[in-house]
Amino acid sequence: MMSTVSSNTAQAQAAEDEEAVAEIMRRGGAVLRERMVRTEEHLERVAAEAGAPLAMHATATVLAGGKRLRPLLVVLAATAAGETCGADAQRSFLATAEYERSQVTSASDRSGGKLASGEPTSFDQQLLRAAVAVELVHSATLVHDDVIDGAQLRRGHPSVVAHAGRRVAIATGDLLFSRAFAELARNRSLAQLRALSDASSALAEGELLQREDAYAPQVAVERYLRRCELKTAALFEAACRLGALVAGEGAASGSAEALAEALGAFARGIGLAFQLLDDVLDVSGPVERTGKPRGTDLLDGTVTLPLILARDRDRRLSEVDLASLGGPEQAAELCDRIAATGALEEAREQALVLVAEAKAMLPAILPDGRAALLDLVADAVVERYR
Repeated sequence: MMSTVSSNTAQAQAAEDEEAVAEIMRRGGAVLRERMVRTEEHLERVAAEAGAPLAMHATATVLAGGKRLRPLLVVLAATAAGETCGADAQRSFLATAEYERSQVTSASDRSGGKLASGEPTSFDQQLLRAAVAVELVHSATLVHDDVIDGAQLRRGHPSVVAHAGRRVAIATGDLLFSRAFAELARNRSLAQLRALSDASSALAEGELLQREDAYAPQVAVERYLRRCELKTAALFEAACRLGALVAGEGAASGSAEALAEALGAFARGIGLAFQLLDDVLDVSGPVERTGKPRGTDLLDGTVTLPLILARDRDRRLSEVDLASLGGPEQAAELCDRIAATGALEEAREQALVLVAEAKAMLPAILPDGRAALLDLVADAVVERYR
């Protein structure tokens, strides 16, 4: 019965998410819609190219859906940065791409055709690879998280670990990671690879930090926020940085990096808010909305902001041992106690402040229409939790 409820709920939530994204697409116009459609198609193609049997699980993972917020941020950041960099940067980008193609083709000719011929490196192709790479890394982390948590469902469908076991799930996650970097490497940009590599390292560090804090009686807010920055916000940041770096090819290196930094700071803020609100939803539920029992994170020993704040408001909660929770009913009771302290409202307010601060970080030089679209992404993060 729970599987049916979870599946239906996941589908309803997906519909809400799609509605929010659809508004962004409508405002973004035909070019944005086309780029996102191509991203979806290429994402499926890259996953399927891995070969049996892992390709089946990799493809199922990426086709399970999701909001595609991260690739959307790549595309929006690139479009905004491209218009900000101006036509001179775009002409330089195309000239550099043409030179690289001629160099690779020339090398292939000299070697008797043993080298792969030069691949086109147009703006749209680099953008497509960057958007797909970010989503592949995100998908890989979901598969690995399900292994660690023993999760049976992912977006309303059986998780890879539930369907095929631990070893296959780990290999599938590893495959998705490797495909992400192989795809991005085709852009031949060290800066882009560094951006995604830094985010991937942060994801691993954040997971280790979360394991260290599991079932801890006390976790400082600052440590919790650091964990959220590593596990969630870092990939949001990488998405915007990648988009800006793709658009900034051929522009003055200092201006391109500055724009990437500013857009990355915006994305880091909304990524952090995204995680705070996700942790609020774990406590507030209900199951009809989330597709999982309230307090699932607490049952896993994950100490989140609502619990941290609630412990400060009600000292008796500091005596609760998460490891002693016997199941969903006891977790739900703990959620009620947390909610009674007003901690959920405080956590929500902190998330709203983060979103407002993120919006304020958007560079003033961005075209109004492009900045508005990025604002809509920030609003979509908040809207899901109202």
